[in-house]
Amino acid sequence: MKRAGFTVIEFIFVLGILGILAAVAIPKLAATRTDAEVSRGASEVATLVSDMGSYYTSQGSFAALSTMTNVITDTPASGTADAQTSNYQAGGENCILITFNDVSDGNVTLSDVANPATAACQGLQTVANDVVKNHVFGGTGVTY
Repeated sequence: MKRAGFTVIEFIFVLGILGILAAVAIPKLAATRTDAEVSRGASEVATLVSDMGSYYTSQGSFAALSTMTNVITDTPASGTADAQTSNYQAGGENCILITFNDVSDGNVTLSDVANPATAACQGLQTVANDVVKNHVFGGTGVTY
């Protein structure tokens, strides 16, 4: 009587090959996820700056960030009637500090939060300057 099926050795070889494929594929998947988060963050930062510019142009002053845009930022880090600051988060950490000030002629300043821990935040800080450097409105424009 002949039995059809895999031997234990063949099964071990198949598992070894699958393990090698998984070891190669999983890091690539993680890198793709980080790239997607950086791309989304860059797009949202550009939208944020554009929305702020449109609001400032139409109203002549800034309002609360949640009034000017639908881009989600954390609750304002600090704020007065003249200046407000908020953080844009990427990779689950504060990544870019947004500061806008009505008194100083409608300018927006974006600055990097020091020593980001996640790859998504590091990547966003690298590309954010290129994304927003050409937006000018209010006084002298956007500073990064």
